[in-house]
Amino acid sequence: MAPPLLLLQDIALTLGDTPLLDGAGLSLSAGDRLCLVGRNGSGKSTLLKIAAGLIEPDGGSRFVQPGTTLRYLPQEPDLAGHASTLAYVEDGLAPGDDRHRARFLLEQLGLTGDEAPSRLSGGETRRAALARVLAPSPDILLLDEPTNHLDLPAIEWLETELAALRSALAIVSHDRRLLERLSRATTWLDRGATRHLDRGFAAFETWRDEKLAEEETEHHKLDRRIVQEEDWLRYGVTARRKRNQGRLARLKELRRQRREHRRVAGQVKLAASEGETSGTLVIETKGLSKSFGEARIVSNLSTRILRGDRLGIVGPNGAGKTTLLGLLTGTLPTDSGSVRLGANLAPATLDQLRSSLDPACSLADTLTEGRGDQVIVDGKPRHVMSYMRDFLFKPEQAKTPVGALSGGERGRLVLACVLARPSNLLVLDEPTNDLDLETLDLLQEMLADYAGTVLLVSHDRDFLDRVATSVIASEGAGRWVEYAGGYSDMIAQRGHGVVAKTTAKAPKAPEGSAPAPAKPRAKRLSFKDEHALKTLPSRLEAAQAELARLQATLADPDLYARDRAAFDKSTGRLAAAQAELAAMEEEWLELEMKREALDG
Repeated sequence: MAPPLLLLQDIALTLGDTPLLDGAGLSLSAGDRLCLVGRNGSGKSTLLKIAAGLIEPDGGSRFVQPGTTLRYLPQEPDLAGHASTLAYVEDGLAPGDDRHRARFLLEQLGLTGDEAPSRLSGGETRRAALARVLAPSPDILLLDEPTNHLDLPAIEWLETELAALRSALAIVSHDRRLLERLSRATTWLDRGATRHLDRGFAAFETWRDEKLAEEETEHHKLDRRIVQEEDWLRYGVTARRKRNQGRLARLKELRRQRREHRRVAGQVKLAASEGETSGTLVIETKGLSKSFGEARIVSNLSTRILRGDRLGIVGPNGAGKTTLLGLLTGTLPTDSGSVRLGANLAPATLDQLRSSLDPACSLADTLTEGRGDQVIVDGKPRHVMSYMRDFLFKPEQAKTPVGALSGGERGRLVLACVLARPSNLLVLDEPTNDLDLETLDLLQEMLADYAGTVLLVSHDRDFLDRVATSVIASEGAGRWVEYAGGYSDMIAQRGHGVVAKTTAKAPKAPEGSAPAPAKPRAKRLSFKDEHALKTLPSRLEAAQAELARLQATLADPDLYARDRAAFDKSTGRLAAAQAELAAMEEEWLELEMKREALDG
């Protein structure tokens, strides 16, 4: 096993009166690909900050191998104090780092480097922060929600970039697809402590459920032992003798263990308040068009959305996904064409910016809309404390200002507000932002059981695959095309995923001239693609053989002590070989899907 570059052991941290971390640990060696998972509020971001050296724990130890370079991407980057995005990225470089790489990464991420930080959107801020941590090619990368506010082209670019890096990675993310593709080990942070799995995220949930089932069995045994000990305490004739005080102490310890077990956080309870059934036709558009100045957002869109449909809307940032939502629901006026809304519609909307939340308002007042201590859920009153518990809020948080809540807590609060309203049309703009994986699972299950219709804007590919019955994708220049199925089905039909929006303007045709003929769609693979498909299987086989050879070499427990240079060389080559294999597998998969789409 390679020696760790970063090691956290027995980390303890208490915030206020509440222990957040108690015996947590984290280990990263060269070439590691680790995902850190756990519920919102479990302390994942805090543990990453401790690993980055930004927070001093109350107890435990932190070791970083001398000479190791480390970069940390915070969940909410701060660019204040920098004149431009390029200045911000270059400020993260060390002497000897390649300064040209800083500008190259900014351009790859759709920025020029001249942007003023005060005018950046959330997505642009995230892109600049990614360029800053990636530019030095550090030994260790700690990434906290790297895909937040990124569109699909940027997420897929980031996946490819991270797969090719030789840095050790520790990632906190709610993007399942990213975790499944990049991680090779999983650390689970649960009730302040960590457990480790030497497999990637794809194997995590099955393993977690097995561990929880084993734990439940153990606690059933514990309960039976407590009953036996209490019976002895009540009826045993020797219960009060001094020589049995040890047994009394053991009973107290058993009771303490049971209390600790019952402190496990509950599960979010998601249920939408359903209104009266809408008509069969929910929305129909004919020739719908919308522009802002010269920017064409929607051009001649005709579609029908029926009761029970789950329509996903995808496209790069700036394509007009939120505008299209507003047009479909009638909250934005059209330039031309018509939008017909069905009978008896009762929409409930979750907006991307969470603008419905007042930062100064308390959590309880937000849920009750300032009307006492009752929340109207599905037309019936419920005490606000009871409803808060459904979304994992504690009673002491009732008076907490919304502005003081974490991103995940604000996400749950918006869901709580939206789901309380009777509806038969859910309009969800980026609902997955900041939610933990378990809450995402429950949201997905709730949408599957929802009797109404769902309009969904999301950059979460896995969530779209699980929820959407059809996807409408931006093709550029205001053109939108609908595909049956989820995001992966769209790729199979379309031949590619979402493409980044280009800012270059097409040359204007002379007035009165006929439109240029559409470029004919290719009916077969290019020579380059056909050659790649033929040669990739043998290249994959060679790469797998090299990977097996390197793993066998590093399995020698004496190699590090016997030949440090050979160990370092094999470790570095292993990380590169794994990245090359992942890239070849991805290329083969994309070419196969492209070939199938053309054959179809």
